[in-house]
Parts: sequence; C-alpha cells; structure tokens
Amino acid sequence: MTKTLLRALAGETLPTPPIWMMRQAGRYLPEYKATRAEAGDFLSLCYNPDLAAEVTLQPIRRYGFDAAILFADILLLPQALGADLWFVTGEGPRLSTITRDADFDKLGRGEMIHDTLSPVYETVKILRRTLPEEVTLIGFAGAPWTVATYMIAGRGTPDQGPAHALKAENRALFEKIIDRLTEGTIDYLTEQVKAGAEVVKIFDSWAGSLQGEDFDRYALEPAKIITQELKSRFPGLPVIAFPRQAGDRYIDFHAATGADCVAIDDSVTPEWAAEHVQPHGCVQGNLANTHLVTGGDALVEETKRVVRAFSKGPHIFNLGHGITPDADPENVQIMIDAVRSA
Repeated sequence: MTKTLLRALAGETLPTPPIWMMRQAGRYLPEYKATRAEAGDFLSLCYNPDLAAEVTLQPIRRYGFDAAILFADILLLPQALGADLWFVTGEGPRLSTITRDADFDKLGRGEMIHDTLSPVYETVKILRRTLPEEVTLIGFAGAPWTVATYMIAGRGTPDQGPAHALKAENRALFEKIIDRLTEGTIDYLTEQVKAGAEVVKIFDSWAGSLQGEDFDRYALEPAKIITQELKSRFPGLPVIAFPRQAGDRYIDFHAATGADCVAIDDSVTPEWAAEHVQPHGCVQGNLANTHLVTGGDALVEETKRVVRAFSKGPHIFNLGHGITPDADPENVQIMIDAVRSA
C-alpha cells in the first residue's frame, strides 16, 4: 500500500498527513466556473461524466492533493428515487416534499436508481483511469438523516425544523424515509465502489441537530448499517464518516459504526479531538474554512497547529467543512505548503 491516504485510513501515523479538502472542486476555482458555464447548469454538470471528471481533476492538477473526491451532489439520490430536484440560482436546491404517506409511496427503490445515476458511475470509471497513480479516489453519499431533511422540507433549512416536526408527528413515516434512504445509499455506494472508488465518505452535515436517542437512531445507526453492509460486500473498503457538529458523540463514533475514520468539524479543537477521538482511529480535519478567505499568518499558524495536534496518530488533513466560494485559491497553496513543512 503506497497511497498515503489509504495508509492513514489503515491506522498508520505518517510524518506528513495526506491532504484533501471538502468541496475542493468548486466555485472558488476559475477553471471550475468555466466548466460549469460550459455545462449550462449545475445538474447538467453532475450528469455529464466528462465534465464532472474534469472538475474533479482540476484541484488535483492545480494543487497535487492526495485524494480526489467524486464531483456529484448528495441530492442526486433522492432524485433517482423519484423526487423532483432543481436548483435556484443564488438560493440552492429545491425538491418536491415528502410530508404524507402518499408522497412516500411515489418513491422508488432498489435497482431503479441506477438508470438515473449511471452517469455518476461513468464519472468514477473515467477518474479511476485518469487520476495520477498516487491519488486516492473517494466516492460519497449524504447520510440518510441529512438527505431526509432536504426531502421533507423541500430545501435546506437552518434548524432542520420540518424534519424534526415530521419525526414528532408521524414517526412511522419518518422512519420509512430513513430506511429507504439507508437502503438506497448502500446501493448507490456499492456501484461507486464497483466503478472504482477506493474509499467512501458518508456526509451527515446536520447530525448535530439530533440529540440523545435520536442521534443514536438516525445518525449513528444508519451509518453503522451502511458501513457494515459495504464492508461485507467489499472487505477492506475504508469508510470515512462525518457526523458534523456531533460534539461529544464524535468520541464513540468509530467503535459504534465501524468507520475507519471520523471527520470532525471545527466546533471542537484539534487538541480535544486528538485526546478523545484519535485514540479510536484515524481522524480527518479540521481547519476552519474561514482561514482560506482571510489568509495571512493566522492561516499558517492554525494549519500547523492542526498538524501538530494530530501528529501522534493517524490523520488526514482537511477543513472542518467545505471550502467556500469566496476563498482565495492562493491561500489553498499556502495551506498545503504549511502542512508539508509543519
């Protein structure tokens, strides 16, 4: 095993951590904007294998990251299940809502998703052929809870209120949605691995809004089911889990789910995570993405702080959340240089 990301995921402590960034292919790069314009709109870009592969490769060419993550969107799965999906410029995604059993009954399942998602699998195949041999290819999907919040509300919400309301008012319907998404996520990630993904990541961006038993049932348990089923199908497949803003629940997430790596956001300090989370396995994170906007000495100092904090165990350097469109591409290179000279 020579790929540094795979070595870290296997539990090896490396002198320099492998580096990639969430949303590393995106609107902060001028070359991405040009390709997006060529595609015409965001969904057309996601479903055009040649162009989706191109934007995935752009940050690899520019920065030499140790991993590439498939360019797609977490809401492609609900669209493949039969939800209507569109994007409003400047506002983000919109979906047809699921608030009644009759809405749920319109959704499909199983094999039907692959007709819609086949261009995504083709993108993975192109990337596996064209990526430099030292670069690891990461596939991904949204976690069931996070995807469900969009399907129930029809859009992103600041507090995931509509999903919490449905959970309280019609628990049976809510759990059917979670179960259908868990099943669909397993099928979706299975095909990504068959096409060439070497690692998969499960993004639970809204995990932090679940508390107590709800966190166990709707964040932890689906991640465990997805991870265990994928590992039974593909022994040795590394899984990264990202239960964003999980707080103290980051501590037991490795053991509770079987994930090889837990990605952490910047609401916890790297020192705390090194003490409480890293002893259980690889940790990914957790520079605040705002540093890539503001730059300066603070960017270098905080980057080196993260590297030092995690230097005694397996670590993948990343941000605490995705890079933002207003980030300066030059700051990304400064960050990389700081990691590799720390």
